[in-house]
Amino acid sequence: MDGVLFDSMKNHATAWHEAMKHHGMHMTREEAYLHEGRTGAATINIVSTRQRHREATAAEIERIYQTKSDIFNSLPTAGRMEGAWELLQKVKADGLQPIVVTGSGQKSLLERLNQNFPGMFRAEWMVTAFDVKHGKPNPEPYLMALKKAGISANEAIVVENAPMGVQAGVAAGIFTVAVNTGPLPDEVLLEQGAHLLFHSMTDFCEKWEKFFQSIK
Repeated sequence: MDGVLFDSMKNHATAWHEAMKHHGMHMTREEAYLHEGRTGAATINIVSTRQRHREATAAEIERIYQTKSDIFNSLPTAGRMEGAWELLQKVKADGLQPIVVTGSGQKSLLERLNQNFPGMFRAEWMVTAFDVKHGKPNPEPYLMALKKAGISANEAIVVENAPMGVQAGVAAGIFTVAVNTGPLPDEVLLEQGAHLLFHSMTDFCEKWEKFFQSIK
């Protein structure tokens, strides 16, 4: 969702950077892109272990994540990613069903998706933080998506912008397309096993017809 459907990763990166600073730790905005797809607790513990040589307590995780959420919610609402709507229209026209697989637990998620991408997503086929025990890079979120949709791995395509997400898609045995919409070098995504890489959702949209014919 973030960085694929919505141009929201800049806000997440700023929120993580400022929240860590508020609680006496340091995370660059660029590092936030590396952790995208992890649970908030896992991200906090990586930084805490590195800088304080211990994992954060449950209470600390709650406070830090609440600070991060408060900062994120104070920032201007991110719009949909350029090219995402146009690509989804082509995807649907070719008989494929888009499924959202996100680490988010926002209760307003479906409403926001329906506002920005009307008619594209089905609630019963969404995978959120409430559906899985393990977040990306664990393959469970994508395996759950396959289960909900009633399809096998060779009938699906993963579209990801984050290294952890690419790793999860590949581990689930699904053809995984990386779309590099952030500041990370292409190699970071390719090293996680991405089968193909585009440099924007618009780039993917413009090349969809050729791509779809190649995988049919």
